[in-house]
Amino acid sequence: MLEIITPEKHFFKGEVEQITCQTEAGELGILKGHQTAVVSLSVGEIKVKRNGEWKNAFISGGFMEVRKDEVMIFSQCCEWPEEIDAVRAEESRKRALDRIEHAHNLKEHRHNEISLARAMARLKVKNSQKPNM
Repeated sequence: MLEIITPEKHFFKGEVEQITCQTEAGELGILKGHQTAVVSLSVGEIKVKRNGEWKNAFISGGFMEVRKDEVMIFSQCCEWPEEIDAVRAEESRKRALDRIEHAHNLKEHRHNEISLARAMARLKVKNSQKPNM
Protein backbone atom coordinates (compact mmCIF):
# COMPACT_ATOMS: atom_id res chain seq x y z
CA MET A 1 0.00 0.00 0.00
CA LEU A 2 1.37 3.38 -1.05
CA GLU A 3 -0.02 6.67 0.20
CA ILE A 4 1.34 10.06 -0.93
CA ILE A 5 0.12 13.09 1.00
CA THR A 6 0.69 16.78 0.30
CA PRO A 7 -0.68 19.76 2.26
CA GLU A 8 -3.23 20.26 -0.54
CA LYS A 9 -4.52 16.72 -1.02
CA HIS A 10 -4.09 12.98 -0.84
CA PHE A 11 -2.13 12.70 -4.08
CA PHE A 12 -2.23 8.91 -4.34
CA LYS A 13 -3.47 5.91 -2.36
CA GLY A 14 -3.43 2.36 -3.65
CA GLU A 15 -1.70 -0.96 -3.97
CA VAL A 16 1.53 -0.87 -5.97
CA GLU A 17 4.21 -3.37 -6.97
CA GLN A 18 7.24 -1.13 -6.72
CA ILE A 19 8.29 2.45 -5.94
CA THR A 20 11.47 4.14 -7.12
CA CYS A 21 12.48 7.59 -5.88
CA GLN A 22 15.44 9.90 -5.42
CA THR A 23 17.06 10.26 -2.00
CA GLU A 24 20.06 12.25 -0.84
CA ALA A 25 22.11 9.04 -1.26
CA GLY A 26 20.81 8.19 -4.75
CA GLU A 27 17.95 6.25 -6.29
CA LEU A 28 16.04 3.90 -3.99
CA GLY A 29 13.69 1.11 -5.01
CA ILE A 30 11.05 -0.25 -2.63
CA LEU A 31 9.34 -3.63 -2.99
CA LYS A 32 6.84 -5.38 -0.72
CA GLY A 33 8.50 -6.56 2.49
CA HIS A 34 11.25 -3.91 2.34
CA GLN A 35 13.08 -3.21 5.58
CA THR A 36 11.46 -0.48 7.67
CA ALA A 37 13.01 2.95 7.24
CA VAL A 38 12.45 6.69 7.26
CA VAL A 39 14.10 8.34 4.28
CA SER A 40 14.54 11.95 3.16
CA LEU A 41 13.48 12.38 -0.48
CA SER A 42 15.12 14.73 -2.95
CA VAL A 43 13.47 16.95 -5.53
CA GLY A 44 12.95 14.83 -8.61
CA GLU A 45 10.89 12.01 -9.96
CA ILE A 46 8.97 9.25 -8.24
CA LYS A 47 8.10 6.16 -10.25
CA VAL A 48 5.24 3.87 -9.29
CA LYS A 49 4.66 0.43 -10.79
CA ARG A 50 1.03 -0.63 -10.63
CA ASN A 51 -0.59 -3.52 -12.54
CA GLY A 52 2.67 -4.02 -14.46
CA GLU A 53 2.71 -0.40 -15.72
CA TRP A 54 5.10 2.36 -14.62
CA LYS A 55 3.86 5.89 -14.04
CA ASN A 56 6.08 8.74 -12.98
CA ALA A 57 5.37 11.97 -11.13
CA PHE A 58 7.23 15.07 -10.02
CA ILE A 59 7.95 15.27 -6.29
CA SER A 60 9.35 18.30 -4.52
CA GLY A 61 11.20 16.23 -1.94
CA GLY A 62 9.85 15.21 1.43
CA PHE A 63 9.97 12.17 3.66
CA MET A 64 9.10 8.52 3.14
CA GLU A 65 8.21 6.09 5.90
CA VAL A 66 8.61 2.46 4.85
CA ARG A 67 6.87 -0.25 6.84
CA LYS A 68 6.59 -3.95 6.07
CA ASP A 69 3.50 -3.63 3.85
CA GLU A 70 2.94 0.13 3.67
CA VAL A 71 4.77 3.21 2.42
CA MET A 72 3.75 6.74 3.42
CA ILE A 73 5.22 9.71 1.57
CA PHE A 74 4.84 13.27 2.79
CA SER A 75 5.76 15.99 0.29
CA GLN A 76 5.08 19.69 -0.20
CA CYS A 77 4.11 19.06 -3.85
CA CYS A 78 3.55 16.09 -6.13
CA GLU A 79 2.24 16.28 -9.73
CA TRP A 80 1.43 13.80 -12.47
CA PRO A 81 2.87 14.72 -15.91
CA GLU A 82 -0.54 15.85 -17.19
CA GLU A 83 -0.79 18.31 -14.28
CA ILE A 84 2.52 20.02 -15.10
CA ASP A 85 2.43 23.27 -17.07
CA ALA A 86 5.52 22.95 -19.30
CA VAL A 87 5.52 26.65 -20.26
CA ARG A 88 5.45 27.70 -16.62
CA ALA A 89 8.18 25.19 -15.71
CA GLU A 90 10.39 26.47 -18.55
CA GLU A 91 9.86 30.07 -17.41
CA SER A 92 10.82 29.03 -13.86
CA ARG A 93 13.95 27.32 -15.19
CA LYS A 94 15.04 30.44 -17.08
CA ARG A 95 14.27 32.70 -14.12
CA ALA A 96 16.27 30.48 -11.75
CA LEU A 97 19.26 30.43 -14.12
CA ASP A 98 19.19 34.21 -14.35
CA ARG A 99 18.93 34.56 -10.58
CA ILE A 100 21.82 32.14 -10.04
CA GLU A 101 23.95 34.26 -12.33
CA HIS A 102 23.07 37.42 -10.39
CA ALA A 103 22.99 36.01 -6.84
CA HIS A 104 24.54 38.30 -4.24
CA ASN A 105 25.39 35.67 -1.68
CA LEU A 106 25.59 31.93 -1.09
CA LYS A 107 22.10 31.76 0.44
CA GLU A 108 20.50 33.34 -2.67
CA HIS A 109 22.59 31.08 -4.90
CA ARG A 110 21.50 27.92 -3.06
CA HIS A 111 17.83 29.00 -3.00
CA ASN A 112 17.90 29.50 -6.76
CA GLU A 113 19.65 26.16 -7.32
CA ILE A 114 16.74 24.49 -5.55
CA SER A 115 14.25 26.41 -7.73
CA LEU A 116 16.21 25.32 -10.81
CA ALA A 117 16.17 21.67 -9.67
CA ARG A 118 12.37 21.79 -9.21
CA ALA A 119 11.81 23.33 -12.65
CA MET A 120 14.13 20.84 -14.36
CA ALA A 121 12.52 17.88 -12.57
CA ARG A 122 9.06 19.05 -13.65
CA LEU A 123 10.25 19.34 -17.25
CA LYS A 124 11.84 15.89 -17.12
CA VAL A 125 8.63 14.31 -15.84
CA LYS A 126 6.48 16.21 -18.34
CA ASN A 127 8.75 15.28 -21.26
CA SER A 128 8.77 11.60 -20.29
CA GLN A 129 4.97 11.44 -20.24
CA LYS A 130 3.63 8.46 -22.13
CA PRO A 131 0.37 8.89 -24.03
CA ASN A 132 -2.76 7.16 -22.70
CA MET A 133 -1.48 6.41 -19.19
